[in-house]
Amino acid sequence: MLKLKDKYKKEVIPQMMEKFGYTSPMAVPVIKKVVVNTGFGREAVAKTGDEQKKLQESAVESLSLICGQKAVLTKAKNAISPFKLRKGMPIGAMVTLRGQRMYDFLEKVINVVLPRSRDFRGIDPKSMDKEGNLTIAIKEQIAFPEISAERAKQIFGLEITMATNAKNKERGLELLKLMGLPIKS
Repeated sequence: MLKLKDKYKKEVIPQMMEKFGYTSPMAVPVIKKVVVNTGFGREAVAKTGDEQKKLQESAVESLSLICGQKAVLTKAKNAISPFKLRKGMPIGAMVTLRGQRMYDFLEKVINVVLPRSRDFRGIDPKSMDKEGNLTIAIKEQIAFPEISAERAKQIFGLEITMATNAKNKERGLELLKLMGLPIKS
């Protein structure tokens, strides 16, 4: 079985050039980055300062384990009083993956995580925006092999965004289908 980066170079580029009439391999769309993020704002608001710290540490640690790169806390941009949210309060964590780590993470998502996800029937093509970027949600972080269900203190969902340089939805979908993502037809 080919690694994802090799598959892109040996199979995806020629097929995309043939289908869309690209004259140069450099014109073929590529996945630029993968952003993995999670939010814990709802849970954090109702807790005390110590409990919030533990929740933040748990989320950052889990996300770092999953991605193989240190996660960064994201903070609220605005204060929303009905939600007891203050400006600058940590409400989530995120990781941006590029290069080899990105390809390794995508391989893991395609071959391990999506098949392990409960009630998974394929990725809906509506999850892709007009620019060819795909965003998928994973309901539980315990679908990843690095996180054991027994040791997980908090169960939270993840959002994975694959940013491509495809100019439109059709080319972005085709790129990701050829890369091996199980997208519904």
